[in-house]
Amino acid sequence: MRPLQRAGISENMDSETRKIKYICRNNQKFIKMTKLSVNINKIATLRNSRGGNVPNLLSVALDCERFGAQGITVHPRPDERHIRYQDVYDLKAEIATEFNIEGNCQEQKFIDLVLANKPTQVTLVPDALGQITSNHGWDTITNKRYLQETVKRFKDQGIRVSIFVDPDEQMIEAAAETGTDRVELYTESYATNYTTDAQKAIEPYVKAAQKAQQVGLGLNAGHDLDLNNLSYFSKHIPGLLEVSIGHALIADALYLGLPETIEHYLAALRS
Repeated sequence: MRPLQRAGISENMDSETRKIKYICRNNQKFIKMTKLSVNINKIATLRNSRGGNVPNLLSVALDCERFGAQGITVHPRPDERHIRYQDVYDLKAEIATEFNIEGNCQEQKFIDLVLANKPTQVTLVPDALGQITSNHGWDTITNKRYLQETVKRFKDQGIRVSIFVDPDEQMIEAAAETGTDRVELYTESYATNYTTDAQKAIEPYVKAAQKAQQVGLGLNAGHDLDLNNLSYFSKHIPGLLEVSIGHALIADALYLGLPETIEHYLAALRS
């Protein structure tokens, strides 16, 4: 067995994941490197509610970067009710940090959009048509062959791929067989149950994270994470590389302002 494999680092991992895991395993005092990717869909929703270009989506994205966010996430949907397809082109031309495009890869229009823009990462989400927000992860067992083909299509263009999954060890094992670089854990269940029993709420996510490490997958997380539950989640989830947060962060910014809000979220990830 090669040294990297003994350290739990798969040759199939994307270079960013391999680098982070190598550094962290060889320097136990190294600061935790979970990145914050700000989902700006809610900014687009506010803009679209009145027409025009206020607030300016691109300006907000660039300000998020300036205030410390390490990535920008968008989740365009076919009806363009928040993020418009043109927004993706505009953002890709200016964003300096990691650019993550989420969406339903069963829509050919989405696939074409991603391939045309070549973001840092594409996150595959099994959205239904007209769905208000994501509410479940992929069944990676049933859809394994389809996901294998789709993952390869994106990776052949140099795009890192993450698959949105529930905290289910079997789904994570099957995800690894698709060739994906990472999985993103759907955290709604954790967020809902955190205030009642935090330890019980986090348990399936800890097991899922451990399974992801075992099968050589990088780990992201997102959905309903906020300033109340993020620090606990970050502390207990091994190998967490990235969180994608939008709704709660933008809501907090109404009271705290965007610069201070982003700093609070970064502090929660560092704690």
